Amino acid sequence: MLPAYCTNVVAGRTLDETRSNVVRTFGAVRALACPGEALPIGLWLSARALHQLTEEPGGARALRDELASHGLAIVTLNAFPYHDFHGAVVKHRVYEPHWADVRRLLYTTTLADALPELLPAGTREASISTVPLGWRTRFSLEGCGASVGLASAMLEQLGRHLAQLEDRTGVRVHVDLEPEPGCALDRAQDVTSFFGHALPTRRGQPDVRRYVGVCHDVCHAAVMFEEQADVLRAYRAAGVRVGKVQISSALRADGSPESLAVLAAYAEPRWLHQTCVRAPGRGPVFHEDLALALAAEPAGEWRTHFHVPVFAARLGALGTTQDAIDACLAELAQWPAAERPLLELETYAWEMLPDAPGSPGGDATLAQGIAREIDWLRGRIRGAGLVDDGSGTEAQP
Repeated sequence: MLPAYCTNVVAGRTLDETRSNVVRTFGAVRALACPGEALPIGLWLSARALHQLTEEPGGARALRDELASHGLAIVTLNAFPYHDFHGAVVKHRVYEPHWADVRRLLYTTTLADALPELLPAGTREASISTVPLGWRTRFSLEGCGASVGLASAMLEQLGRHLAQLEDRTGVRVHVDLEPEPGCALDRAQDVTSFFGHALPTRRGQPDVRRYVGVCHDVCHAAVMFEEQADVLRAYRAAGVRVGKVQISSALRADGSPESLAVLAAYAEPRWLHQTCVRAPGRGPVFHEDLALALAAEPAGEWRTHFHVPVFAARLGALGTTQDAIDACLAELAQWPAAERPLLELETYAWEMLPDAPGSPGGDATLAQGIAREIDWLRGRIRGAGLVDDGSGTEAQP
């Protein structure tokens, strides 16, 4: 099977805009990457687009059927961005509302209720990825010390709702927190500690860990200088389900003047580009955004949260964390097939790639670039031996 691709790469302020952009872009991707078969996608719906969907009688099923008519199959949802993800300036707004705000719970439960009718017929399990509680400082300050308690209560309520949804539809929808640099959960230890202390199994209640897990983003862990195998093994050891893995790649600079001059071109105004710099013999130092790191000029190896095309090992004077993808796939290949999470490509920053030396933009269209990523990852999946027991086909999309 093919890996999925997240549709947050295209704008979707409204349902009509989402529908139009997804069909246009990913219909072209399908024609290039897998003509004759369905292309799995991870659909992103803003809160506004979701409201419009639920206002239409039979809206979820109609959207599923329309996308299916173009060879597109919804297999997962991305519920991280709530607002317009392609506004002129997004930055910290992408983490709002956080999980101490009831709007996050309402948005997520509404998406979960729609998901069974968005999925291909016969699907029995699907992931919704979500914000890792919130941006650390804002999440903590706005809750006046009670944010973790509020978030855990809402996630427990979500778990009860998803258990009822499974009883009603036969589909297990799980919501997976996606650790990201600078958020309340940005390292594996944060995740396992949160699950251990704030999401306990309660007697007489549905097992919250059946419905709430983690979405591992390869780029995010690499930016934090965490080894992929260490992170994934920590989740398994703590009994935290990995419901989805987002395949993505970050920027890497060696700290030379030449590399930092090229890196500066990636300091764009729309999204945050958290940066960690590690000097030899020292732990990584976190910088909230690339521009702040460049102003501080720390010495060491730089890793920057900018989702660059996964097929790129180098971008001129810059390297990438592409090797972390291979490390992640190698670890997943050791897991039983039934435990392997869905794989979803998520390179959303194509539009903001600078005209820098080695940039993969050039004359390639967005659809051509995405198709190339899919082909590259399919080869890596085969090379890692990620196949079903004896069947010779990939275990998960």
